[in-house]
Amino acid sequence: MPDHEYGDDIERGVALLRVLEQEELPLDEVVDRLEAVTVHPRKTREILREATERGVISRDRDQAAVRPLGDVSLNFESDVVSREGEFACQRCGESLLTGYFIQVEAGEIGAFGSTCIRKVTGRE
Repeated sequence: MPDHEYGDDIERGVALLRVLEQEELPLDEVVDRLEAVTVHPRKTREILREATERGVISRDRDQAAVRPLGDVSLNFESDVVSREGEFACQRCGESLLTGYFIQVEAGEIGAFGSTCIRKVTGRE
């Protein structure tokens, strides 16, 4: 895999963590959301490390929790777009005719189905 793709996944993962809306999340829920970007454990660890170093999150290793540090939130109306077509959900693998995509500075994350977009964005 070319290095730019690795870096893109890291940047998109950090961008996703930047828009977490909860005060604190268990690490397993954060990893579940990051699986929208990558399922590779090494990349997931790198995303968490980068986000911590950049001041996007703090990690409580004793409680296996992550706390967002910024005040950036996802605007569901403008930062999530839907498209008609044939997609597979990045979270559950379900076939989709309407895909929802999260727009972040580092690029686009998705497609997701209507239930999974709510889970990834913390709306459910």
